[in-house]
Amino acid sequence: MSRPKVYADFQNLDDTNRLRLTCAGTIDDPASQCIELQEGMVLAFYTDDANEQGEYDELRAEGMVHYDERESSWVASVDWSAVRHAWDDGKMARVAPKQSDPGPSSANDPTSHGSEPPSPAANFWR
Repeated sequence: MSRPKVYADFQNLDDTNRLRLTCAGTIDDPASQCIELQEGMVLAFYTDDANEQGEYDELRAEGMVHYDERESSWVASVDWSAVRHAWDDGKMARVAPKQSDPGPSSANDPTSHGSEPPSPAANFWR
């Protein structure tokens, strides 16, 4: 069985280099898959990226989920040396993202993904 695939902003890290699971896309993906985050759960994370030719090619990494009491939020410990492009996994066709997917709404907002406001699924994580 494959691990659930969840969007995450790979640049949204805490002080100990863990991936913060706080952006809208990261909250919406597990909720839409009926996944309830649990301590020690391992998930497959991805983020938007491009290859050397400028073609869409998401970055992927696995991470172990933890609840950070100090920040009152979920984080994931990731082996950053194992980050790879989807094309390297041989599991993704080289196609551009759907035109209906607006992508990040602001290049300066590392916690946004898409143009929708945060969903009620945010309560799902607490």
